[in-house]
Parts: sequence; C-alpha cells; structure tokens
Amino acid sequence: MDKKTPNKKPKIAFLGSPELAVTVLEELKKADITPSLIITQPDKKVGRKLVVTSPPVKTWADENNIPTLQPEKLDEEFINKLKSKNWDLFILVAYGKIIPQEILDIPAKGILNLHPSLLPKYRGATPIHSPILNGDTETGVSIVLLDNKLDHGAILAQEKLNLWRNSISEMPTESQLEKTLAQLGGKLLGGSTPKWLNNEIEAVGQNHEEATFCNKFKSTDALIDLENNPQENFLKIQAFNKWPKAHYFKNNKRVLIKKAHLENNKLIIDRILPEGGQEIDFK
Repeated sequence: MDKKTPNKKPKIAFLGSPELAVTVLEELKKADITPSLIITQPDKKVGRKLVVTSPPVKTWADENNIPTLQPEKLDEEFINKLKSKNWDLFILVAYGKIIPQEILDIPAKGILNLHPSLLPKYRGATPIHSPILNGDTETGVSIVLLDNKLDHGAILAQEKLNLWRNSISEMPTESQLEKTLAQLGGKLLGGSTPKWLNNEIEAVGQNHEEATFCNKFKSTDALIDLENNPQENFLKIQAFNKWPKAHYFKNNKRVLIKKAHLENNKLIIDRILPEGGQEIDFK
C-alpha cells in the first residue's frame, strides 16, 4: 500500500471499553496519536441501584471531545456507518466483542490489537491472571495485526516485563500488572503505529505450534484452602484481587482476602473483608 504523504494526519478509530484501554489511550495521547472516533460498549446499569454507567473509555472520550459510537450489535447498519468514511487504521484494546471480517477489511492498514502477553503464549481471556497463577518470571505485551482467529494474527512488536527477580513473593497483583502492561503496551503502540502506517515495520506470523491458551475463570476458582501450599495460595490471592475475588469461608460466611504476603515461605494474610462487614486487619 502507498505510504502516507508527509504531514497527513492519519484517520484512526479506537475500539475499547475498560480502564485498561483508558491507560493505553493516555499513552497514545502522549505520543500525539489521537483517534478521531471511539467505539465502545453501550452504557450499562451497574450496582444494586442499577445506575446507568458509561464505560471508562466513553468517559475519557467525552473529556477529550472525541465522538463515540456505542453499538449494541456490530450489525450491517453499524458496518455501513463505518464504511462511509476512509479509515487508515483501527486500534483495538479490550473492546469486548468479536470483530467480524467485514470490519477487519475496512481500514487500509487493518486493525492493531494490544494483547497483554508474549504471544503465542496465553492466547484467550485471562492473559494477565495466568502468568501470575503459574508463577512465571516474565510476561509482556504484543502488538498484533488482528485477524479472524483468537489472538492469532501476525506480530508487529513485543516487549517483555519481569514479574519478579529475587523471590516469587515480589509477584504483583492482577490490578498492578494490568496497569503496568497497559502503560507498557500504550508506549509500544505509540512507537509502532507511525512505523506501521509508513510501512517501516513488518508483521511476522506467530509460531502457532507453540500457542498456549487461557480460559475464563469462575468464582469457585478463587476459593482459597488455607491448608494448601502457601506459595500457590499467595499466587491465587495476587491473581484474583479483582474478579473473581480470592476468598475462604468461615462459619459459612465468605471472607475476601484483600491483601497477603509471603514470609519465610508462610502465607501471611494482612487484610480481609468479611461478608456483610467492613475491611479489617486479619489480626
């Protein structure tokens, strides 16, 4: 495809929904890459009072005066709306919907996807939880040219991140790792996007024989048996600090483990949230 003419502002749409995507948008903004359209999930009723709440990306778009689309379905009407303009590139970060081939074909330079693992490792729904649970020493981010298979596309760029160096007790929580990977991925996208638009880098196919997969978790996956291996329990607590939340049962009531650490290979629980109560020190 033809290179971009100098000084021409590329026409980019961004697809994403959660806070992770907002962190990426902030990094892209620092790199002077601002989308001209944000596509995100519809507003939803949240909490016991069912308050209608916008996705974090919608809030960010409003604050930055960027128009948004929030389609219920990626149907023909929505696709035709996208086709009505000439797009250079789409960037997708945790959008939450499967992208049909008709949308993949719209932008001239395809859709770049930020995936929070070192593909082909940890394709699937839980690439941030899984390396924590497995006690991996490293993880990272991949910039992928999206295709119609799960985390299958050719890779433009990758960057590694150490999870721990001296002791597995240094393992971050899922929340901490998500933010770090979003910042790392946003910076990598910021550097890779102009090169991709100007044909200065190539996308290299993954070695699909080395692919590993990670699935969604259930609430029961976060149940902690305090008699089990302390290290395994610690890794579960670190991995399941958002959802599902690490917990155990006492007197038939669920107790959430909010914070814990390893000390001399023993699990030390620091903070808990008993069912129906307030967060307190474990002591």
